[in-house]
Amino acid sequence: MDYLFLRRNRRTTTSERQKRLLFNAAERQWEQDFAGREIVGRKIDCDIYKCILYHLEIKQVFLDSELSLKKFSAMIDTNQTYLSNVVNKYFGCNLKELLNTYRVEYAKELLRAGKCPLEELPRRCGFSSKSAFYAAFSKITGVSPLRYLSYERKSLDGDTLIY
Repeated sequence: MDYLFLRRNRRTTTSERQKRLLFNAAERQWEQDFAGREIVGRKIDCDIYKCILYHLEIKQVFLDSELSLKKFSAMIDTNQTYLSNVVNKYFGCNLKELLNTYRVEYAKELLRAGKCPLEELPRRCGFSSKSAFYAAFSKITGVSPLRYLSYERKSLDGDTLIY
């Protein structure tokens, strides 16, 4: 899935306009990705899908290291089974993998911007431990955070970037 990951400054408040724009984009993506391929989806699945994206993209709940299926399902006002089914079916992974993907994307964003020292990165990105951070980062990007940072620096210097 191509993430809608919004690169923006973290805000403490969200506007209704942001929510409406995200819901419209999610609706278009839903139609293109799932309705166009004749994947049978219920209306409630689309609503849960949009709520998941809203909480991940706008509210950035993935930064909470204590976030669980139970806690997330309460946030979007659905049961755990519906949430799990929507994540599995439409995101192609389980909730932990989805959250880790967002956390790693956020970590990459912080590394590129130079806004966070490497030692502080796991905590700022919502990981409960350094080992979980390094394992998830390596699994998703194929390289360690330090190597990723060095590749990014080389690409800024004009060198060819090969992972």
